[in-house]
Amino acid sequence: MSEKTNILLTPFKIGWETIKNRMVMGPMAVSQLFDSYGAFNDEGIEFYTERAKGGFGLIYTGCMVSDVTVDAFDPKTINSPLYAPARFINRASRLNERCNAYGAKVIAELTAGGGRNYPMQKAPSAVECYAYPMYKGIELTVDEIHQKRDQMIKAAAVCQKAGFAGVDIHSLHWGYLLDEFVLSITNKREDEYGGCLENRMRLIREMIGGIKQVCGSDYPVTVGLHVKSFIKALNKASLTGEEEAGRTVEEAVEIAKMLESYGVDAILTDVGIYDSFYYACPPSYMPKGHGLPYYEQVKKNVNIPILGRSRMGDPVLAAEAVEKGRIDAVVLSRPSLADAYFPRKVEMGVEEKIRPCIGCNMGCIGPLLQKGTAVSCAVNPRAFNELTTRPKKTVRPRNIAVIGGGAAGMQAALTAAECGHKVELFEKTGVLGGEMNAAGAHSFKVEIHQLRDWYIRELREHEVPVHMNCEISADEVKAKGFDTVILATGASALMPASIEGIDKAVSAVDLLEGKKAAGDTVVVVGGGMVGCETAVDLAKSGKKVTVVEALNDILSAEFVPQQHKLMLKDLFEYHDIAALTGKKLVAVTDEGAVVEDAEGKRETVPADTVVMSIGLRPNKSLAPDYYGKNIAVYQIGSAQTAGNIITAVHEGFEVVYNMD
Repeated sequence: MSEKTNILLTPFKIGWETIKNRMVMGPMAVSQLFDSYGAFNDEGIEFYTERAKGGFGLIYTGCMVSDVTVDAFDPKTINSPLYAPARFINRASRLNERCNAYGAKVIAELTAGGGRNYPMQKAPSAVECYAYPMYKGIELTVDEIHQKRDQMIKAAAVCQKAGFAGVDIHSLHWGYLLDEFVLSITNKREDEYGGCLENRMRLIREMIGGIKQVCGSDYPVTVGLHVKSFIKALNKASLTGEEEAGRTVEEAVEIAKMLESYGVDAILTDVGIYDSFYYACPPSYMPKGHGLPYYEQVKKNVNIPILGRSRMGDPVLAAEAVEKGRIDAVVLSRPSLADAYFPRKVEMGVEEKIRPCIGCNMGCIGPLLQKGTAVSCAVNPRAFNELTTRPKKTVRPRNIAVIGGGAAGMQAALTAAECGHKVELFEKTGVLGGEMNAAGAHSFKVEIHQLRDWYIRELREHEVPVHMNCEISADEVKAKGFDTVILATGASALMPASIEGIDKAVSAVDLLEGKKAAGDTVVVVGGGMVGCETAVDLAKSGKKVTVVEALNDILSAEFVPQQHKLMLKDLFEYHDIAALTGKKLVAVTDEGAVVEDAEGKRETVPADTVVMSIGLRPNKSLAPDYYGKNIAVYQIGSAQTAGNIITAVHEGFEVVYNMD
């Protein structure tokens, strides 16, 4: 183990439970991990067991509902200990047995409800819903509050019977139901559950007390607590934390003291709620460890463990935070998806082998919340597929040539080596990484370059021959005896020749790769994710930036995770970036960009540099060159359809792992 990180391998206690190390897999709600009865399925058991094998000392399950009467969820959409308790105990017992075999303790996370985060659900008060202010939450009656309290206690008892080491009351976190009770901005009640802080805390106190009475005073109960809301008002985030209208750090400290007095055994800390989603579930734009100053204030005032989460995936940063007494343990949610063996690699002293989470939210929470689709991980194709993608060796080794050294090509080559194929990679330039080189050039997206470097190290360790500055023809591939070729030749920036003076413009790719420089006044054409990120990076360096977008709003032409969209728009305002929407570029002149609106009216936007960021076009396909040569051909990544890193990585894995 590394001296810099060895403190992460020391044990600590939550109540009477000893946790073998200070690396905690955080709770994440994932629908595909349970069956139609609301119990864990085989994939779910394998998913958590893989993280136990990977060395996590403590594992939190994803959110399970305790209330099955007031907010009646379909068991096919979310799991619960109370839908079919006997089946739940049977399946959860198996989960705990397997995780315990690796020394991991498992805590079950229980939620009382989503509250005004979701339209038409019950809430403490009838305040405007998150993202849908035209709707209001439906105020709970006192009888319904009591039902939620009693069911939380019953659910905890079932979890105890199933062998869980404790329960987490999904509570004062992200603005969910119990958080709404405690937040004065969302609790307008005038009965015993509203008004002063003690009253607003009454429901959580009753739940904790009830669980301790039924399950025993020594049965661990943990609670999540957002330490600062970062909102100016409902549905309005505060980028800088000024004008706080939600929870202040001072109030959070008082809440933490109260939780400790109620018998809570540990607190999971973070910052932000849905209304400030880029704090609650931060993109890469948010600095690592941004919550530590706030968690530290809580820890100074209580004697129970403080578990710190949110952008804590750097093991050195995590270790320093524990060493300095800012937190007691680090909570790794998205990083546990990117690399299930994060703790094991820390234990072995090979932290450089940890596959980095890039904070993209493209596979995990983004699709879950915005599309309702299955959850994955952009950089780890095995995440949530552990049962069906177990490591294997092929029984029919192939001789594979991978052409192109971007994310898709490197993943394909790595998977081929892991599966026992003979593989060589050919890259026509002098650097590996492909589109990752430009994508990771932003000051706030360095994790993409870290992922690129991780691939390079893994290819080296697996002894994959990599040929740089090498363009290889189909005839040469045939002559070298390859029976399979994977084309990962990438895409190039769109620079439409139809636009007058387009040769005066530069592509965002060339700008980001350092091939071209920007002047003091810049027009970025294209208000997609790449264009907006480029605009922010330029503005941070002191440039005056205008974004031109043909559609009526920026960040509307493609899927963009909500927290990324919200933060980029607030960064536009903060850095005074102008957005001209509903206008298309028609010419580039020495004076700047000539744009035209829907009615044909033209104007020139002054600029020293016009940057084109309107998308990528797949490079010319090489597949026809291989037809008739008795070589199996696969085309993946941007070579097939200009996409993003998740499609590149997943296609690179898919085509090789499932070769016959």
